[in-house]
Amino acid sequence: MKYNFKNDYTTGCHPNILEALVSSNLVAQEGYGEDQYCNEAIDLIKAKIDHGDSVVHLVSGGTQANLLVIAALLRPYESVIAAETAHIQVHETGAIEATGHRIQTVKSADGKLSPDGIQKQLDLFEEVHTTIPRMVYISNSTEIGTIYSCDELKALSLFCRVNDLILFMDGARLASALTSAANDVTLKDLAIYTDVFYIGGTKAGALIGEAIVINNKTLQKNFIYNMKQRGALLAKGRLLGIQFLELFKDDLFFELGNHANRMAQKISSGISDLGLSFLTPTYTNQLFPILSNVVIAKLMEDYVFFTWIKIDEEVSAVRLVTSWSTEEQAVDEFIADLKIAVGG
Repeated sequence: MKYNFKNDYTTGCHPNILEALVSSNLVAQEGYGEDQYCNEAIDLIKAKIDHGDSVVHLVSGGTQANLLVIAALLRPYESVIAAETAHIQVHETGAIEATGHRIQTVKSADGKLSPDGIQKQLDLFEEVHTTIPRMVYISNSTEIGTIYSCDELKALSLFCRVNDLILFMDGARLASALTSAANDVTLKDLAIYTDVFYIGGTKAGALIGEAIVINNKTLQKNFIYNMKQRGALLAKGRLLGIQFLELFKDDLFFELGNHANRMAQKISSGISDLGLSFLTPTYTNQLFPILSNVVIAKLMEDYVFFTWIKIDEEVSAVRLVTSWSTEEQAVDEFIADLKIAVGG
C-alpha cells in the first residue's frame, strides 16, 4: 500500500478519542449539544482562550463552519474579502456564493492578507451598485502552509475595526499553526484580535469536528438558529463534545499539531539537503517542494501526494502534508527514496 502524504485526515482519530467514544457510548445524555461532554469541552476551550465574552459552538466540518459564519453574519448585499488561494474560494464548491455572498479575492504570494491588499478591495466599492465589503476571511495556517505573526494579526484587527469589517479566521489547521516553531500567536491572542475564529479538530486527531468561537458579542445572538436551519445542530452533539474534551483536557491538541510539524520539518530538511527548493517557505505541516516531473512520477509509485502547480514543462511543485499520525519511519523512507530519485 502506498504511504499517503496527500492530506492530514486520511486516518481516523487518536486512540484516546476512540476510547472515550466507546467508554461513553451507553451513557444517556441530552441531545443537540446540551450534554455534559459538550458543556465540559466548551468550558475548557473558553478557559484556554481566557475571554469571558466568547461563545463556542461545535459543528462537524470546516466547510460547514465557513458557510455558517459567513451566512449568519453577513446580509445578502455584503461580501467577504479573501486571498485568491483561500479555501472558501478554491475548494468549497461555491458554498459561500450559494448563500448569496460574493467573495472578493486578493492576490497574495504567501497566502496571507495585509491591510494594503484589503484596502484595494475597499476602494472598488461603489455605493448602491456593488456589494458592501463587510468581512475579512483569513486562514491560519494558510492554504500554502504559511502563518500569521502576532504583529500581522494585530494590524489586521486594527484595520478591520477602523473600517467596520468583521475579521474571521479559518482554523482548520490551527493546531499546526499554533505549534509551529515560527509562531508567536496564542489562543488568547485569537480571542482578542479576531471577531470569530474556529478551532479545527478534523485535521488534528478528531474524527470530525470544528469549534466556532465568536468573540464579538454583537455577532453572537441567535447564531444557533442558523446552525439548526442549515443542519449543523446535531442530535448526537455529544460526539463532538467528547472529541474536543479529549483534545483539550491534557493539551493533546497541541501535542498532535507539534508532531505533524516535526514530521514535516524533517522532510523539509531532507529536501533542502538535496539542494532542492520550495514554492514558498513554510513552518507547518504542509510543504511545497519543486521537483522534476520525472522525480514526481517515480515517487508516486510508492507515495500518494498532490501535484500543486505546474512550473514549466519539466518541473512542478507538489504538496506534501503530514499529520498527527504520520509515522517517522515513513518520513525516513520518503527522504531516502527521494534521494535515489534525484540521483543524490
